[in-house]
Amino acid sequence: MKITRFDGGHIGVVKDDKIYDVSAACGVDPGEWPPVGIVKVIGSWETFRPKIEAAVNAGTGKPLSSVKLQTPDPWPNKLLALPSNFRDHHEEMRGRSYATPGGVTDEAAGFFMKANSSMIGASEAIAVPADKPDREFHHECEMAIVIGKRGRHVPVEKALDYVFGYACLIDVTMRGKEERVMRKSYETFCPVGPWITTADEVGDPFGLKMQLWVNGQLRQHSTPGMMIVGIREAIAMSSAVTTLEPGDIIASGTMAGVGPLKPGDEVVIEIDRVGKMTLPVVAAKA
Repeated sequence: MKITRFDGGHIGVVKDDKIYDVSAACGVDPGEWPPVGIVKVIGSWETFRPKIEAAVNAGTGKPLSSVKLQTPDPWPNKLLALPSNFRDHHEEMRGRSYATPGGVTDEAAGFFMKANSSMIGASEAIAVPADKPDREFHHECEMAIVIGKRGRHVPVEKALDYVFGYACLIDVTMRGKEERVMRKSYETFCPVGPWITTADEVGDPFGLKMQLWVNGQLRQHSTPGMMIVGIREAIAMSSAVTTLEPGDIIASGTMAGVGPLKPGDEVVIEIDRVGKMTLPVVAAKA
């Protein structure tokens, strides 16, 4: 199933190029604040799933192109990210003034956090700060791993049991010497979407083709199977530090090919069996 948010907080299911409003079946007020309804749905998925399926079967839907898609999970308890998690990206960053010092191994990689407020959806734009003309802003093609149930000290062999689904994620980064969390947390610097595709529909995630284009030029491509800290290991590592909650997001890290974004660009990210997003890049208002 592909589940998302649209048009001011409605929860929708995407099927055959239509979107079905299942907010009532989920017991969610689209105008709620904070927007945690989707987290409740994820956390009680076995209860909500038959209600959602019934609502879709009884509904007529509307064309997907007629709605504004929002990021599907805007209020995770935690948005964790894995640094330099593909060896080819670590090598391309080596020696740059803003590179992470030291080597990256599956034993000592760790994670950092991005601000939830940096998240946007597929119908929005990446806004590059206009007051930083001397800085580079780079795209990083990643996959969002969405946690489905609470977990602490999750064993590696059981880690995939904790995955609710997957989404496309672009980790936009301002290069420089400031603390990484700040440079990655500008508003709009974390497009996630266009929906969450549930794990049962994705199947084996390790061979999924992850690709990113800028203005039609393919810049990044790889698969989750090339991650240094794999999906299972990332869940186990994170849960050894902090309790994972339903709706939490772990960003996979990126592969080689990161490059600059500027106003006027168009970015496309696609992950097999997960989804595809096309976002414009604009100059942020002063």
